[in-house]
Amino acid sequence: MIQRPRGTADRLPDVAPAWRLVSEAFQRQCELRGFSPISTPTIERTELFTRTTGDATDLAQKEMYSFQDRGGDSLTLRSEGTAPVVRAYVQNGLHNLPQPVKLYYITSIFRYDRPQAGRYREHHQIGAEALGDASPAVDAEVIDLLWSTYRALGISDLRLELNSLGDPDTRPAYRQALVDYFTPLADHLDSESRDRLTINPLRVLDSKNPAVADLGERAPRSLDFIGEPARTHFDALQGLLQALEIPFAINHRLVRGLDYYNRTVFEFVPPDAGSQSTVGGGGRYDYLAELIGADHVPGVGFGSGIERVLLNMERCGTSAVDSQSIEVYVAPLADGAVADAMRLTRQLRHTGITVECGFRGASPRSHLRRASRSQARAAVLIGAREMERGVVSLKPLDGAAQIEVPRADAVNCIQAVLTDES
Repeated sequence: MIQRPRGTADRLPDVAPAWRLVSEAFQRQCELRGFSPISTPTIERTELFTRTTGDATDLAQKEMYSFQDRGGDSLTLRSEGTAPVVRAYVQNGLHNLPQPVKLYYITSIFRYDRPQAGRYREHHQIGAEALGDASPAVDAEVIDLLWSTYRALGISDLRLELNSLGDPDTRPAYRQALVDYFTPLADHLDSESRDRLTINPLRVLDSKNPAVADLGERAPRSLDFIGEPARTHFDALQGLLQALEIPFAINHRLVRGLDYYNRTVFEFVPPDAGSQSTVGGGGRYDYLAELIGADHVPGVGFGSGIERVLLNMERCGTSAVDSQSIEVYVAPLADGAVADAMRLTRQLRHTGITVECGFRGASPRSHLRRASRSQARAAVLIGAREMERGVVSLKPLDGAAQIEVPRADAVNCIQAVLTDES
């Protein structure tokens, strides 16, 4: 039997309420702040990601799903959410709108990586980007958006970790300081960290190896190398977060995994943080647009994996109620009653009532079992006898007595029964 590819998951009906809860809570928080939805293609030109994320990143080196199409173009399945949105902003002239342009998306992300809890080779993200304004207040609003989404979902114990990577003009000195620090310690690094030290020293700080992480705690700190403009920006951001009563901690090892970040970087992690436990994070990327050949466009944003969010909702005891539950079950007791049962079903649906209809004639007991499984509040039985008399049998499923009502008044009577029950 053909099975789904490794690192993917089927989203079955029983998890739909939780997914819908995440989407609706996130959309509501975005709407409260004037963020508008955006959707970008599932495939992009490969160079969009290789130029922006950095040739030395894990993403560019080994995690992208890339292929050559019949026209000879190299295309890649969407491997992260920010670069496509910046590309869309530039290509569609959104710089002509009032700035910042605030956008949000709910999308799938494809990365060839080792499957792990809450992270799949196809996983899903909520994300937001604010483009065209370099103010630290925009950083604060973006962080507040994600913070408020988590709290709306009952996840109130996440820790916000914060750092600043400074600007491109100060990055070389910091990189060299890391090389000077880690090189004499190379024998204490794992093979992955030794490779990173050669091609991207900042990524050594991101190691999940406890021994390497311990060395990273004593490594040079980016905050000691950033220039005055970046420091002023970072100080202002901290003040704004305090004003918003969002607690945070400085994490000097926080660098994020993509090269386009500058200044602000942040992550939300749970109290029992493990090696792969980040729920969401992001940062500022003021020079990303220039990497794709456009003019300077300051920006800041985040991505948060929905699968990780769901795991933390479960951890915190947040449950989702299926708001699409069936209210009425219409049961044809004979094959000749199926057409009238479907007509009544459509009439009820036009009034906004959720209805399930049986598709063939069967005994009352059989239909009522199905009505019970669907958790309907009432069942309507239509058989040959009911059709001859121009009535339907209406049975509330809360134990109340079954009644007959005229077929012509069936919709109004059913509405009244549902209203009385509520």
